[in-house]
Amino acid sequence: MRVLGIDPGLRNLGWGVIEVAGARLRHIANGICHSAPDAGEGDLARRLCSLHAQLTEVVARHAPDCAAVEHTFVNKDAVATLKLGQARGIALLVPAQAGLPVGEYAPNAVKKTVVGVGHAAKVQIDHMVRLHLPGVQLAGPDAADALAVAICHAHHLQSAGRLQAALARAGAGAAR
Repeated sequence: MRVLGIDPGLRNLGWGVIEVAGARLRHIANGICHSAPDAGEGDLARRLCSLHAQLTEVVARHAPDCAAVEHTFVNKDAVATLKLGQARGIALLVPAQAGLPVGEYAPNAVKKTVVGVGHAAKVQIDHMVRLHLPGVQLAGPDAADALAVAICHAHHLQSAGRLQAALARAGAGAAR
């Protein structure tokens, strides 16, 4: 199964694709979608359109089976948070348009899954992503964060699969 992880950003939207086979994770690709450089600061619609087109190309090129998006981090600047939320909307829309199921995770949940603590620094995330995906060449911190989101989603899918299998076994045992 291929998982697309997305770290939403208006200037830099990180993405990463991993392949999951049982407990094994394999890096497929990662990168950063940069909003249109010719779009001015005030041209939000063109910047969002640029991110949409680039992320759509990523989905077409790498054919993921599912996607996961990090929740927006709310800060003190309400305008910046709102703009980031619009970029997050693109991050949710593109996989949904491709018919992919999309998981959503809080930043602390991603950090806890990948690093082991919910308040990890970027350098710790980068380090742990490299440990989970040996030999990976990261396009930058946003791509590392996106791969962390993909790894988090893979772990949650594996846990859900084990739970469903256990429930099925328990149901079969009760039916006897």
